[in-house]
Amino acid sequence: MTTSSIELDTALATSPREADKLVPRVLLGLLLPSAALLAAEIGVRSGLVPANLLPAPSEIAGTIAYLAQNGLASHVAASVARVATGFMAGVTLAILLGVAVGLNRRTEALLDPSFQALRAIPSLAWVPLLLLWLGIDEAPKLVLIAIGAFFPVYMGVVSGIRDVDRKLIEVAQLYRLSRSALARRVLLPAALPAILTGLRNGLSLAWMFMVAAELIAASQGLGYLLSDGRETSRADIVLAVIALLAVLGKVSDSLVSSLEKHLLAWRDSYASVA
Repeated sequence: MTTSSIELDTALATSPREADKLVPRVLLGLLLPSAALLAAEIGVRSGLVPANLLPAPSEIAGTIAYLAQNGLASHVAASVARVATGFMAGVTLAILLGVAVGLNRRTEALLDPSFQALRAIPSLAWVPLLLLWLGIDEAPKLVLIAIGAFFPVYMGVVSGIRDVDRKLIEVAQLYRLSRSALARRVLLPAALPAILTGLRNGLSLAWMFMVAAELIAASQGLGYLLSDGRETSRADIVLAVIALLAVLGKVSDSLVSSLEKHLLAWRDSYASVA
């Protein structure tokens, strides 16, 4: 058998397997939420669950449709814009400071203890201070979101640089790379998996901090809708917004995950064969 025929047989054998692998994963991902929705629908319709506390999923879908006809798009756009702006600000600062701390022990000794202490402060503890300092406009919301995104990305950058294989550093030193070339060509590419993991964690926290900011002081956004649903005892609105937040969070995480797969396509790891 020729080499070309062996390669063709291998391609025919593996391609269907890879195609079949994708469909079950998608179906498995939908299995749990579908089962939960079905159980909730049956529980409410049968009277086992009070409808005023947990509306049926079909009613929540109707609420989303109603909100979509009455300004929901503007609330979603406001929240997405806040998350995008705050996230980018937090990520930019986290990468710059994370690289500085990861590359220099003195900078680490100067900055890292303070960052580790600030990292332990709950999101809601920042709200009164930011409102006092920055008022009730957009600034405190964006700063709070940036704080939420900062720490996971900062930790990912620092740990990624610190965990680079020492042998790679020694090879770079043999080639007499400058400090900037070492960081650009060795440290940052090797730290990229940890940085991207930090980005995904930071994005999820950015959504959480956005809700905290909008619950306190906002006239528009998904957090505002949550607060409005609570004040009017509309559990269907609260659950509809929670569902929208889950979808938006999943979509944004999938975008970063796709970027991660693209940038780390060179890795030969368990994930590539699992």
